[in-house]
Amino acid sequence: MATEVLEQVWITLSDGCRVGARIWLPDGARDEPVPAVLEYIPYRKRDGTRVRDEPMHGYFAEHGYASVRVDMRGSGESDGHMADEYLPQEQDDALEVLSWIAAQDWCTGDIGMMGKSWGGFNCLQIAARRPPELKAVIPVYFTDDRFRDDIHFMGGCLLNDNQWWGSIMQAYQARPLDPEIVGDRWREDWLKRIDDLPFFPALWAEHQRYDDYWKHGSVQEDYSDITCPVLAFGGWADSYTNSVPRMLENLSVPCRGVIGPWGHVYPHDGVPGPAIGWLQEAVRWWDQWLKGIDTGVMNEPKLRAYVNDALLPDGSRPMQPGHWVGEAEWPSDEVKPLPLWLTKSGLADAPGTGELSIRSPQSHGKAAGEWMSAGVPGEMPTDQRLDDGGSLNFDTDTLTEEVEVLGRPHLDLTLTSDSPVAQIVVRLCDVLPSGEVLRVSYQVLNLTHRDGHEYPEALEPGTPTKVRVALNMCGHRFAKGHKIRVSVGTAYWPIVWPAPYAATLSFGLDDACLSLPRRAGGDVHEMTFPDPAHGPLTPITQVDPGSVSRTSMQDHLTGETVYITDGVGGVFGEGILRFDDIGTQIAHSLRRELRIRDDDPLSARSIIDQSYDTIRDGWNIRTETRLELTSTETEFHYDGMLRVLENGEELRKRTWHKTIPRNLI
Repeated sequence: MATEVLEQVWITLSDGCRVGARIWLPDGARDEPVPAVLEYIPYRKRDGTRVRDEPMHGYFAEHGYASVRVDMRGSGESDGHMADEYLPQEQDDALEVLSWIAAQDWCTGDIGMMGKSWGGFNCLQIAARRPPELKAVIPVYFTDDRFRDDIHFMGGCLLNDNQWWGSIMQAYQARPLDPEIVGDRWREDWLKRIDDLPFFPALWAEHQRYDDYWKHGSVQEDYSDITCPVLAFGGWADSYTNSVPRMLENLSVPCRGVIGPWGHVYPHDGVPGPAIGWLQEAVRWWDQWLKGIDTGVMNEPKLRAYVNDALLPDGSRPMQPGHWVGEAEWPSDEVKPLPLWLTKSGLADAPGTGELSIRSPQSHGKAAGEWMSAGVPGEMPTDQRLDDGGSLNFDTDTLTEEVEVLGRPHLDLTLTSDSPVAQIVVRLCDVLPSGEVLRVSYQVLNLTHRDGHEYPEALEPGTPTKVRVALNMCGHRFAKGHKIRVSVGTAYWPIVWPAPYAATLSFGLDDACLSLPRRAGGDVHEMTFPDPAHGPLTPITQVDPGSVSRTSMQDHLTGETVYITDGVGGVFGEGILRFDDIGTQIAHSLRRELRIRDDDPLSARSIIDQSYDTIRDGWNIRTETRLELTSTETEFHYDGMLRVLENGEELRKRTWHKTIPRNLI
């Protein structure tokens, strides 16, 4: 089906703010209206997400949907100010955008909403507002709990990705408005946007528990607010997978979930592969709920999941062996707990005796890879033997039969700490017959959050306390001849910022138990998906392939470990690109340096340097940022800098200095 692409359409909101839209219309839609699909994000439709937008929204248009990609208020070329993520204003504007779309002569009035990450969050948040035009949503890599499972905190610990993402948002929001879209006012509006730019990483770090700030936009507060059908996607290499089973368990509307092997890229481009025909799955969902066609989607199992097989633990992982399974319901009767007790001789069928203690070196975690995989070389977890020397490790005997797990493992312990604030990290691993150790799942927990994230309580040194650590959702087949390993440590750098003290944890073995969600049923409900499909690609030229490097180095005199990631030209491995149809070249480089000494958590230091270039003939805009984080026992210290240049001339320079009290973190 032929399509008409509207490069720039203004949607004027009730307060006069104009937000920019790019629209793909099926041939004939102006004469015979069609349903619409909306993606609503702040990532700049003109030259930020153009590569992925074109084949995705073009495909929807080819299959009979008006597909609308909108830049939120204060982003891209849209008017106004974006003060933070997921604000009420963002949702209010979306309601008006939906109403505008429904009123167009090319739309039937029925709309679906979809998105990945931010777009996955807000399509659920907006669904909870119950706009009458919104008939179904497809969230991809999202969370229902903004504190527990987002890029800022994990298990009550501050994620170093809070700094990484905050720095990227500073650079993203400082990009210039396009003169070809907004005209002569581009510079004035751009400089005002820079002058009003929030200091994102410090803003987020101020909220160190599950308070009202995080409750807003966390749809888990009341799942019943969502009354339209939901098709939820997650990926094992991504960081937003735990929300999928929670949604399936708690929603009362028609819902289905799919979890594949992928990182933070849409499943039709999924890495690690195999990628699937996600666009076809999306169209089936839209056809069911926007066109009233019975496509059989409700005959599918409630959860379709890819069960990983073991492979050598290489940080670059283009393909993941495994197989698809389906569970008719979730929670599933096919999944039963398998208890494995921690003993001095390993994991066993009965409890052990005695007590063990652990204080990990602060650099424990060097083999963790990235918190969020995005399909970039080197970002997956590497051989866990690099970290096993800093943890207590418990193995089963060599397996005489396979053990397939699907769900969230958990570890129960009664432990004591010698410090009032301490962390625990638990890793579930597959020990290969050749000796390599593959991480299957993990979790970090700030032990002051042991009873919940809303009201943390300091530990009383020396006093036993019961703790349950729920690991991340996983699907994995431990093969015959392998071993299952669980490892316990007290730090996980560079994934999380360290606790203020180098704590020693001790726990008894009489009640230390790992519970695995063992899946029975073999290949019951074996699933397949169509091969990936795409709409027309946007014309691009890769000007330079760029480079990506990841290194960790330890100074054996000082005990300091330096962990460096360096993306030159394209942070996500894309290189320097030129969008041929709009004559615009972009280059995004970021270097992250994380330092810590093994004996001193207060030596932790994070430095992020970044540049973003937007280039057109005779016009070169460059944004440079620097972000540094250090801490004391009682405070975080954030220092930031932003510098913008036009054709080599500095136009603005901003600096931030923020001291934030540590609240049991």
